[in-house]
Amino acid sequence: MNSAEVRKQFLQFFESKKHLIVPSAPIVVKDDPTLMFTNAGMNQFKETFLGHGKQKSNRIADTQKCLRVSGKHNDLEEVGVDTYHHTMFEMLGNWSFGDYFKKEAIAWAWELLTEVYKINKDNLYVTVFEGDKTENLAFDEEAQKYWLAYVPKEKIILGNKKDNFWEMGETGPCGPCSEIHVDLRSVDEQKKVSGKSLVNTGHPRVIEIWNLVFMEFNRKADGSLEKLPAKHVDTGMGFERLCMVLQGKHSSYDTDVFQPLIKEIEKISGKLYVSDDNSEVQEKINIANRVIADHIRAISFTIADGQLPSNTGAGYVIRRILRRAVRYGYQSLDLKEPFLYHLVDVLVKQMGDAFPEIVKQEKLVKKVIQEEEMAFMRTLEKGIQRINVFLAIRDVRIKEIINEAINTSTEEKEIIKAKIKKQVNLVVPGELAFELYDTFGFPIDLTQLIAKEWDFGTHLLGYDEKISMDDIIKEMKLRWSIDMEGFQRALEKQRDRSRSATAVGTEDWTVLKDKVDVAFVGYDKIQEKSHIIRYRKIKVKNKDQYQIVLDKTPFYAESGGQVGDTGFLEANGKRVRIIDTQKEHNLIIHFAEALPEHLDASFTAIVDPVKRTLTADNHSATHLLHAALRKVLGKHVEQRGSLVSPDYLRFDFSHFSKITDEELRDIESLVNQKIRENISCETKVMPVDEAKKLGAMALFGEKYGDTVRVVTMDKNYSIELCGGTHVKATGQIGFFKILSESAVSAGIRRIEAVTALKAEEYINAQVFTLRQAAEALKAPKDILKSIHDLQEQLAEQGKQIEKLAREQGKNVKACLLEEKKQIGDVVFIGDKIDVLSADVAKDICFQLKSEVSNLFMIVGAEINGKANLFLALSDNLVKEKNWNASTLIREFSKEIQGGGGGQPFYATAGGTNIPGIQNAITIAKDWVENNK
Repeated sequence: MNSAEVRKQFLQFFESKKHLIVPSAPIVVKDDPTLMFTNAGMNQFKETFLGHGKQKSNRIADTQKCLRVSGKHNDLEEVGVDTYHHTMFEMLGNWSFGDYFKKEAIAWAWELLTEVYKINKDNLYVTVFEGDKTENLAFDEEAQKYWLAYVPKEKIILGNKKDNFWEMGETGPCGPCSEIHVDLRSVDEQKKVSGKSLVNTGHPRVIEIWNLVFMEFNRKADGSLEKLPAKHVDTGMGFERLCMVLQGKHSSYDTDVFQPLIKEIEKISGKLYVSDDNSEVQEKINIANRVIADHIRAISFTIADGQLPSNTGAGYVIRRILRRAVRYGYQSLDLKEPFLYHLVDVLVKQMGDAFPEIVKQEKLVKKVIQEEEMAFMRTLEKGIQRINVFLAIRDVRIKEIINEAINTSTEEKEIIKAKIKKQVNLVVPGELAFELYDTFGFPIDLTQLIAKEWDFGTHLLGYDEKISMDDIIKEMKLRWSIDMEGFQRALEKQRDRSRSATAVGTEDWTVLKDKVDVAFVGYDKIQEKSHIIRYRKIKVKNKDQYQIVLDKTPFYAESGGQVGDTGFLEANGKRVRIIDTQKEHNLIIHFAEALPEHLDASFTAIVDPVKRTLTADNHSATHLLHAALRKVLGKHVEQRGSLVSPDYLRFDFSHFSKITDEELRDIESLVNQKIRENISCETKVMPVDEAKKLGAMALFGEKYGDTVRVVTMDKNYSIELCGGTHVKATGQIGFFKILSESAVSAGIRRIEAVTALKAEEYINAQVFTLRQAAEALKAPKDILKSIHDLQEQLAEQGKQIEKLAREQGKNVKACLLEEKKQIGDVVFIGDKIDVLSADVAKDICFQLKSEVSNLFMIVGAEINGKANLFLALSDNLVKEKNWNASTLIREFSKEIQGGGGGQPFYATAGGTNIPGIQNAITIAKDWVENNK
């Protein structure tokens, strides 16, 4: 049974049990502050478990894309090292929302596994919750009773809270669970050791296959448990593990879920994956193949669901996964060019039928991955050069220690080795390891690998010693290590800074009115009589804030790119300021700086009308902009994110080239044309299928319910699914002005614009600036002509300055030649010089480089109040001695508290410490003397 058939049979089975089959929710979580990614099949149903919402059916089944790389459930470091953990995986699940419970869940699980999938009953074991006195939780006698109808008691194992009480996170729905484990060992192995003794011990061939969770409780922020409004069933079966069992494989990576990807990796790298070869060399290749095959799925589906790699939050997690895959390819498969994006075609072909979103976003996914790979490959190379220079320079000092010990001693070799070991410090500072991690994106294990594999001996040979240095190095097995404690200290400092900047502490809800539906009335009103039904205190950056839920509210909660409303709660002449409005699991949450004095009062909820109006102007303008982009640039344009605030709008969209000035003018002109037409903005609520038939555009990465809100501005121009607030007619927007167009990432462009009052302010400011410029130029009629005349004057003055600089350069060059020194076969020139610009210094370097053989030249200069270094090497020093100006300048520039780079034969650096120029030149001279 191939994987497609396994998935199909699961869904068909539960469809026969009257379950509604629903599509997977996006892998990126949008409205749950406790989760970054969907990490379990139940995430999309969390609000239903909590009693905040209803599903279209009380029985549902699906296959859910999940990602476990952060928070309580984090499998990242195990992926690839073992043969069954994954970052992204499919969770096959069936759900009951207050309908059937333990009896049916257990019966159907057994029927599916043993009668449909025909797994040998003798190889199955089950676990039930033994209870926990500390939590006042009883033994799950009911689950055991139902299992006894299918398995003998000796195959039922009592499990503790860790194994048999499932929780999605630190807070949220939870309950006792019953796991089904399968023993995949041979008959002979099973006879020797009982499978029962290996359940939940981490044995690779006795594994959990299905978890039946009986949701009964909610874990509160204070750690206590409260009963849920109803009892639910939440089951999760790992699709990849199930395929491994049904296909008789020892690893999920040997199934047809991963093999097509692994075959493509083999083709790219030329290195075969041999799962039954555990030799050190082959295992290194196998781990890399498993990591890459796993990670490309997580990366691709996350991008397809709307999360681009970035430096913060969920985007950083995806970037980290991508870089982990690149690093394994780089160091284990010798892949020095981007390769991951080539695997997307295989993934789309393999999983496109089950998850059509990957087909639709294929081009974008490939482009983003390729750009990310190229960027990290560049930082990989720079980072490797950085640590190599550090190691090479330290080797010079170590060489001196060893050479001195050998040539000044008549003692036995073992005594000499002991002295050397005492003096030599082969530890990479933790600060440098953290710099590589923080600046170049190096995982710490990559730095450890580079240091470990540094060819120490090669840099220390070639001297005539009494005792062979080569022998001593080989015998002592000198190797570099990393100061891990120093690295961890630097890492913790960074994390502490991050925690203090974003720290949020949340208490439990205080419920004033239970089982009250929350109504949003803000489409038609900006004021409404309301009552507080629940509240809680939170701490943000050590300041108290409060979250308030109202029974009826006109406040729009941030979603779809539109910022949340602000305003007031008013009662008895007193006001409490609402500073933000957010959505969490279908609850509209109002953020306040204080609680009202009387919580049971009747309040008037008042939205800030100016902010609401300006925000609506910008939101409607994004719809007009989206349509204009598709008409001017093409139908390939799709929204990839937006921000709608009262001050400006930001719109991200798919497009693979820079927009020309002419195209921007056409886009802006078309939007303003539609504004002047004063088109009526119509909103209707309708079934999602009906909306799609109308051609309504959907937001990228959003999950929609059965009914949707459709916003139409001319049925032949703009129809979109949108829950935001809008103008009554487009004329209210007034005017639309594009401020900027730029690239966000590969294949994603961004337009920022203003409308209405802010557009008027922007135009007035630009006109005022032009008037000031005209007055300054004394050119009220022709500013451009005056600027042109001024440019000509400056160009003429520049020529005169350049002539003076050349004359100055000749004098400096002559002085440098007089000061040159011979160090072995190298001509060393090093001094601080007085020049007008960096171009003059560069010109001097290149002139001397062409005139002097075997030249090593380093000069420094103070230019515009900054310290500058210039390093030039003759070509033969680069080729024959393998010296590299770009890597050397980074080490020397530490003395000027700066950094730099360049080419192997010429590099520059800038810094703030001007007195350090002379120190850098001295260190460079010492380096040449030690490496001549």
